[in-house]
Amino acid sequence: MKKKSATIYRMVTPTHLCPWGIKAYDLLRRNGFDVTDNHLETKEANKAYKEEHNVDETPQIFIGEERMTYDGLREHLGLGPDPKEGKTYQPVLAVFAVTMPMAIAACWAMQGNLDIIRIVELFIAFSMCVLGILKLQDLLSFSTGFVQYDLIARRYVPYSYVYPFVEAGAGVFMIAGLLTWLVAPAALIVSTIGAISVFKAVYLEKRDLNCACVGGGSDVPLGFISLTENLMMMTMSVWMLLKSS
Repeated sequence: MKKKSATIYRMVTPTHLCPWGIKAYDLLRRNGFDVTDNHLETKEANKAYKEEHNVDETPQIFIGEERMTYDGLREHLGLGPDPKEGKTYQPVLAVFAVTMPMAIAACWAMQGNLDIIRIVELFIAFSMCVLGILKLQDLLSFSTGFVQYDLIARRYVPYSYVYPFVEAGAGVFMIAGLLTWLVAPAALIVSTIGAISVFKAVYLEKRDLNCACVGGGSDVPLGFISLTENLMMMTMSVWMLLKSS
């Protein structure tokens, strides 16, 4: 059976490897193509190739007489777009998908059993820590998104810089069970304000906004999943207060 063949032109220089070129080459190889791999070894060569062939980008892939870009190759192979475009809950779901097994593993390591209540406690606390980290990695970007819907931050911007510290710090102290009398009320206050803010912006005002829950610049839509973060903090705060009383 004759093997399928393809030709690719991609940028490969000593200082830059085009990621889309690498992905396109890999896709072709994994889909059974015999690939003729042509490297554009300087920025000048890459620019000249685009000008000569009147194209806006590389890599350029040829399968038979058909020419396509990386996105076109994915479509040709029956694959979805890469990277995913538009709004997605994937960043939040990724956090929960990791913090849950972390909670299970930590509970087993500490107690030698799978105490459901302790697993839930750890899951919420770990999630608060991770979500706090994601906000803290770029406080300015987080603040820019947060002030668009949070009721307190809209009136007092410095609050948006404090919120991630409260969230992450509360998670840490809740894991250890320390200073509950201070940490739980603080987390309860900020999470309640957050829940009301999200509910007002999404369900009352019907605003189409991105959530800053995983940091600024994300494409996570403000909605129920975003509300979940605050509801989890509220639940954990109330539980810790009841547990310590």
